[in-house]
Amino acid sequence: MPAAPRVRAADVFTPEEWAPFQTRAGWVGPLLVAHCWGVIALAVAAGVIWPILIPVCVMVIGTRQLGLAILMHEAAHGGLSPNRRVNDFLGHWLCAVPVGASLDAYRPYHLAHHKYAQQAEDPDLVLSAPFPVSRASLRRKIIRDLTGQTFFKQRVLFALKAFGTSRDADMAEGAVVTGKSAPPFLLVNAALFAVMALAGVWWAWFALWLLPLATWFPMVTRLRNIAEHACVEGSATDPFRAARTTRAGWWERAFIAPYWVNFHAEHHLFMHVPCWKLPALHRAVRATEPGRRMEVAPGYAAVMREATSHSLRKTA
Repeated sequence: MPAAPRVRAADVFTPEEWAPFQTRAGWVGPLLVAHCWGVIALAVAAGVIWPILIPVCVMVIGTRQLGLAILMHEAAHGGLSPNRRVNDFLGHWLCAVPVGASLDAYRPYHLAHHKYAQQAEDPDLVLSAPFPVSRASLRRKIIRDLTGQTFFKQRVLFALKAFGTSRDADMAEGAVVTGKSAPPFLLVNAALFAVMALAGVWWAWFALWLLPLATWFPMVTRLRNIAEHACVEGSATDPFRAARTTRAGWWERAFIAPYWVNFHAEHHLFMHVPCWKLPALHRAVRATEPGRRMEVAPGYAAVMREATSHSLRKTA
């Protein structure tokens, strides 16, 4: 099985230029996890105090639930802490399990995605290969997300068919991320419900945790998946075009793409660089001659237009 083409840091940077991207601060990863839960807690409190804000709170919380999945992804690369036990505890119990994932199941799956990115053996290829699609097709997918149908499929059907042979695009990452984690997911969510019930706001678990998890979280996860790899010409042969980076304004970072997940091209080039250093890595890579080949979109709306354009050829 041929692995995806690679590029070495030494092919792009001098040792002095590369040195800042090799260091890791042990406190940043835990701080990001605390930040994510802090935003969720504040949004829950705002929704409880001012129920009129619940629709906005659902979007904020759903995006931070995606943030937990992104920080689980960081842990899969050992990026949350230099200490492996701390890294894996944070990544599994505080990031993966609350949103129905398993770090132990996700890590080998995701590293296989990096090894075979956009090759036939890439387990995530089914997420990008169908694109471009019609606007009606994308609209149907988003409606399924926002009405809870995707959540039901992932949390119920995946638990019954975990790690089966299906190549359905919606079964790829989800089966691995959710299929083996039903018992701890239920346990942690029971604890969250108990905490809210003891605080006298039992309904907040349904309105301000389960509802975002069942609606906004699947939708922004889909947008993230599309933006990362869909419709990138030359992605199977050029390491600088293995993925797409999407410029994100403050509102996109708040409601779609937290924790620098939009810098995906840089992540595929140098997957061990911590997520919080990706903006600086983006500037450094783009300043080089090969870095100009990277696919950089001006925003998520532009990516969705490209992903629904039938004039594009599927080149993956």
